[in-house]
Amino acid sequence: MTEATPYAGLTPDTINAALESVGFHPDGSMLALNSYENRVYQIGLEDGSFLVAKFYRPGRWSDAAIKEEHAFSLALAAEEIPVVAPLCDADGNTLHNYQGYRFSLSPRQGGRWPDLDDPDDLMWAGRLMARIHQLGASQPFKHRPTMDPAEMGTGSATYLLENGFIPIELESRYLQITQGLQATIDAMFANVGGYQQIRLHGDCHPGNILWTDGGPHFVDLDDCRNGPAIQDLWMLLSGEHYEMSMQLSYLREGYEMFRPLNPGEIQLIEPLRTLRIIHYAAWLARRWSDPAFPAAFPWFDSNQYWQDHISTLAQQAVAMENPPLSLY
Repeated sequence: MTEATPYAGLTPDTINAALESVGFHPDGSMLALNSYENRVYQIGLEDGSFLVAKFYRPGRWSDAAIKEEHAFSLALAAEEIPVVAPLCDADGNTLHNYQGYRFSLSPRQGGRWPDLDDPDDLMWAGRLMARIHQLGASQPFKHRPTMDPAEMGTGSATYLLENGFIPIELESRYLQITQGLQATIDAMFANVGGYQQIRLHGDCHPGNILWTDGGPHFVDLDDCRNGPAIQDLWMLLSGEHYEMSMQLSYLREGYEMFRPLNPGEIQLIEPLRTLRIIHYAAWLARRWSDPAFPAAFPWFDSNQYWQDHISTLAQQAVAMENPPLSLY
């Protein structure tokens, strides 16, 4: 395997052999699930059951960081918080290695996206998120990152500029707007004052909360890290300013049944959204040598994309000037 083609050797035979190496017996059926950073497959077993196998991108996380994510998931599950945690083998191991590919196995659990217009769904999600954060606040991650606005913002923008992803005619405008955004973001983070850095899900968009008739469960803690609690709430908000205020109010109502939400963190929502937009573009750029990325995101390496990207950042500059969301 190489950095450019990290999964070139991950053939169906290799995947099946990896599962056999830890005592499972695939029946030959295999479905690739939606994942770009890692490779994730639903695997059928001879007994008629299914597992989900996640093969980790080489070089992205250390073994210690992956094991720390697994330990967090297992601790949450032990508290009966509905997360999909990895399976342990007879020796308690959750991270396995086969022919240089690190992988974990977990139960298959499907579901639908939450209805973010339903107050009951929002309050339910808020209650569970508070329980995750209650445990998350008990100690920090040691081997996983802490959210760093400078790294996500300036660091990402610098990577894009230095590696030639920004069209030359847009470089000056891109540099100007990202520098201005970073100054505003830094000031807004400083204005919040003290806030607790807790263990977070880290990537809590609606696709990572799956709903069944029994309620929601959380999946994919691959991006878990330390950061402010509001990071796990703002991605569940959408629509106009007043709509997001109502959604946040319902989330907060459920959340505060178990844990108070620092109201000062609400002003970080638009800065965090801005940082995610910049960081996402840099993530695509950092993975562009992986053949899966140009195939999945053909629009990324186009002049139109960067014009639209800069326009979106300009809109975020305005959004950060507006008052923060209200709580009802």
